[in-house]
Amino acid sequence: MTTEPTQAVEEAPLGATAERATVVGEAGTAPGKDWVIVTRGLKREYDMGGEIVRALRGVDVAVRRNEYVAIMGPSGSGKSTLMNLIGCLDTPNAGEYWLNGLEVSKMTDDELARVRNKEIGFVFQTFNLLPRASALHNVELPLVYAGVSSTERKQRAQEALAQVQLDNRMHHRPNELSGGQRQRVAIARALVNRPSILLADEPTGNLDSTTSEEIMRVFESLADQGQTVIMVTHEPDIAAHARRVVVLRDGVIESDERRSQFAQRIGA
Repeated sequence: MTTEPTQAVEEAPLGATAERATVVGEAGTAPGKDWVIVTRGLKREYDMGGEIVRALRGVDVAVRRNEYVAIMGPSGSGKSTLMNLIGCLDTPNAGEYWLNGLEVSKMTDDELARVRNKEIGFVFQTFNLLPRASALHNVELPLVYAGVSSTERKQRAQEALAQVQLDNRMHHRPNELSGGQRQRVAIARALVNRPSILLADEPTGNLDSTTSEEIMRVFESLADQGQTVIMVTHEPDIAAHARRVVVLRDGVIESDERRSQFAQRIGA
């Protein structure tokens, strides 16, 4: 008895799935609680000495809570502009941006600052640690600004350091830590406010390849624990660690794929 060969079913790009298209298409409507980030027709233009630069030309993105997404693209693609908008560091010229059920695209600067401090944990490639403070005190710092008590600050900072497997180095200063350990302290600091999203901007930019793999494992672990992670990078091999990869080019989304599809396309 012969059987017909089974044809592989090609998966639709994530950005084109019916559910995401519905969420993005409902202009002016608050997304359901499962969606932590929704942008609709997001545009950002800059006046550069009389020349208008259209950094984003109408970007539609829907990110479900607990997803691990990489935003990738070459220089000038608009990925940094999109990161600034997602991070509430800038506002769009047109379109909507909903973060955790709040339409932040219409907020004032003061309102944006409050949302940014509560909802977003930032991780940068330069670490930005206080050199004379221990890892524990560096992680506590956002809670100091938030007016959290000393006892709760210490407990939450210890928990955040444990999340990144660094609880055994919490009393060391940055110059006593490796580059990977310093970045893990920076990740713990971003987590200590228990944000809706962890936003990482080129988090491996200052690290060698072995240490970069170490940091990618940390993000994988956080995603496994339910943390929403948005990573911005220009490196395809780093983007391929995320569970979903959104590629920007010339201010629009060029592709939006699952990790398996993206890795196959780039030969990773």
